[in-house]
Amino acid sequence: MKNKKIDKTPARLDFIQSSTGLILGVFIMGHILFESSILISNEMMYRVTIMFEGYYFFGETYPGIISFLAGAISLIFILHAGVALKKFPNNYRQHKVMRNHVLGMKHEDTTLWVVQIMTGFIMLFIGSVHLYTMMAEPSNIGPYASSHRVLHEHMWPLYFLLLLSVVSHAFIGLYRLAMKWGFMQGKNTKESRKRFKLLMKSLIVIYIVVGSLSLMKYIYIGYTTDCESGERYKSTTINLKAH
Repeated sequence: MKNKKIDKTPARLDFIQSSTGLILGVFIMGHILFESSILISNEMMYRVTIMFEGYYFFGETYPGIISFLAGAISLIFILHAGVALKKFPNNYRQHKVMRNHVLGMKHEDTTLWVVQIMTGFIMLFIGSVHLYTMMAEPSNIGPYASSHRVLHEHMWPLYFLLLLSVVSHAFIGLYRLAMKWGFMQGKNTKESRKRFKLLMKSLIVIYIVVGSLSLMKYIYIGYTTDCESGERYKSTTINLKAH
């Protein structure tokens, strides 16, 4: 009798979901921190923007670099979502079983998984809109252009909901990855889980606060600055051409 061949597809899909989730989680951490440069000054946010447009490498700005980066993140996002969707309850019966399971067990890690499902569903729509905007309008990023979009184009409710969803989803995912792959697990799994869970909750609060303050700063700039759609901040120290 021949040995039955083991199907490695589920393991490969799980690895793809984990690796893409890790990439997206690290990206979110950096993205929110770079956006928070607006809290320091308009000039600082401007310098961060032109850094990603290649100014410090080429001496000029190329907004198309932003489109390329947003496109790359979009592909990773689609791949991650496509694999993760296979684990979502896809009918009412499965949803009911999951709900009864969560309510009956009252297990925090299981509840965190449900939160990931809900935030992932929200991100599937709102995150796609944001990424498309970055690809389509890469030059409309900066203290003035971003503030106009946030306030006058009424994007702040969407961005706030996206902030809550993406931060929660990202750090819960990173926590689950750390537990799943035994990262810094130590000898006492129970204590390691507590430490990682505390770190996860702390980072969620910190990043939501930082992101909310940044969003409020953009709204403030939009109210106090007479900037039109697409207007870019003019630096007093850097004179450049955009392509």
